[in-house]
Amino acid sequence: MKLRSVFLFVCAFVLSTTLFSQNSLSEKDKAHAVKYLNETETELVKAVSGLNDEQLNFKPSEESWSIANCVEHLALSENNLMAAIKKSMEEKASAETIKELQMSDGDLLTIITDRSNKVKTSKPFEPSDSFGSYSETLKAFKDRRKNSIKFVKSDNVNLRNYVLNFPFGKIDAYQAILFMSGHTNRHVQQIEEIKADQNFPK
Repeated sequence: MKLRSVFLFVCAFVLSTTLFSQNSLSEKDKAHAVKYLNETETELVKAVSGLNDEQLNFKPSEESWSIANCVEHLALSENNLMAAIKKSMEEKASAETIKELQMSDGDLLTIITDRSNKVKTSKPFEPSDSFGSYSETLKAFKDRRKNSIKFVKSDNVNLRNYVLNFPFGKIDAYQAILFMSGHTNRHVQQIEEIKADQNFPK
């Protein structure tokens, strides 16, 4: 039993060291991230397609966000999350720090896409008519998503080697890219909830 435990420890150590030493993101991870970024952008565009100004600005309650607010929040988040990812890459994490990461990619996406867990956003992510009009807001999101996809496709470093501190724990920079996509899906769900409200303008 003791020999088996030592063997498993050595295997885990070798695996984590190998992942840490890789200089670039695996093609599988890269393709998965790009696919999810594209898919969630498509979901958002489809969800808001054809809506008029009254529908875009409808709020189910005084405390609720409108669809236009959700889109602005996503445009702001895309920019701020990418800035945080790039900031994390200024200093390469140690192998010991990488081993502290406990959350799987799947667990992370479950957390962010679960609408039953409501979280109040922080000030930099709050909608405040930052872009002047809804059309400019949606354009800003699309432009920023395009840049995010370009970043993942062209970057030659291993995003798994960098760590960000999120309120729910530490994640690697690759997971932060997945979080960005999952966050879009979360607010697409919110948009669909707004559209399903009994008072939503016809």
